Amino acid sequence: MPASRRPVRTIAAALAALLLAGCNTVVLSPPGDVAAQQGRLIVVATLLMLLVIVPVLFLTFFFAWRYRASNTRATYKPDWDHSTQLELAIWGVPLLIVIALGAVTWIATHLLDPYRPLARIAPGKPVPAGVEPLEVQVVALDWKWLFIYPGQGVASLNEMAVPVDRPVRFHLTSSRTMNAFYVPALAGMIYTMPSMQTQLNAVMNAEGDYEGFSSHYSGAGFSQMRFRFRGLSEQGFSEWIAAARDSGEALTRAEYLALEVPGKRGPARFFAQVDRGLFEAVVNRCVDTDRLCMDQMMAYDAMGGLGLDAIDALARPRRGNLAAGPFVRAGVCTVPTAPGPFASAASPLPAPSIVGGLQAP
Repeated sequence: MPASRRPVRTIAAALAALLLAGCNTVVLSPPGDVAAQQGRLIVVATLLMLLVIVPVLFLTFFFAWRYRASNTRATYKPDWDHSTQLELAIWGVPLLIVIALGAVTWIATHLLDPYRPLARIAPGKPVPAGVEPLEVQVVALDWKWLFIYPGQGVASLNEMAVPVDRPVRFHLTSSRTMNAFYVPALAGMIYTMPSMQTQLNAVMNAEGDYEGFSSHYSGAGFSQMRFRFRGLSEQGFSEWIAAARDSGEALTRAEYLALEVPGKRGPARFFAQVDRGLFEAVVNRCVDTDRLCMDQMMAYDAMGGLGLDAIDALARPRRGNLAAGPFVRAGVCTVPTAPGPFASAASPLPAPSIVGGLQAP
């Protein structure tokens, strides 16, 4: 090799290594079985699509070079307009690829349905008989992540842990805005929404520390809405739960309302106790006990409502960080009869009244 070219190639190799140093292939080679199956689906779909894309790109450059104006040896057929063989190749090959891609995607998306309980923990390893999934309740706050372990009676903020090779069932919701729970090493992203509960079934197959974050923009603290995801052995997980119990803090409803106040990511915290039914109250938007739960409100609506007397409970000012005003922002009143030639003199317009602390017109 000429000496003049060695520095150039050395610099090029160094730049390539520098660029590749920032690559993270965890999405295509994750330690979690569900994420690994999703990664393989991405690879298969990409290869199927490349069966069309690569030949098209190659033929584009080949035709431009082969039939250039200066190439007098190229066949010139100005009256040619049809070829059955060419039409079969143009339409048949992409059609077969679309059919194969649709079949593979349809099967994989049903097998990897996040609501579907896991049938295996790894390739060739079904879920052991008698093993129950670990239940984890996830609340997306602004801008923090809260994890509740109902079976263990503890909770954590901005950090969570699971034992390896054990199925995990997540129940997810959000306090205010739509968000997305995403641990690339574990499984695909799952949306969280206020007043709704989504699910995710997954498993982690290797010990280690991984990153979890929000993958849906949700405001000023979105970029810092990250948490530590730990894959531990059964003994390590038991020790992690014991450390949470030793924290001494209790996750009460009042403490949750304080955590719900928008604020940027802070250090990890652990709670030794959790108020009973807290997650259900978050889903039903009634952590504040002065607030009517969503399921109760829908049940009352299904029975025909409770009448005007129930407005007092809905119109009370809210406590905690929800003290912006009442639950209903409009008064409830009887629509007065407009004056006119047919109005009765014995039925004057009613005077303004106060209903549930709100002035009704």
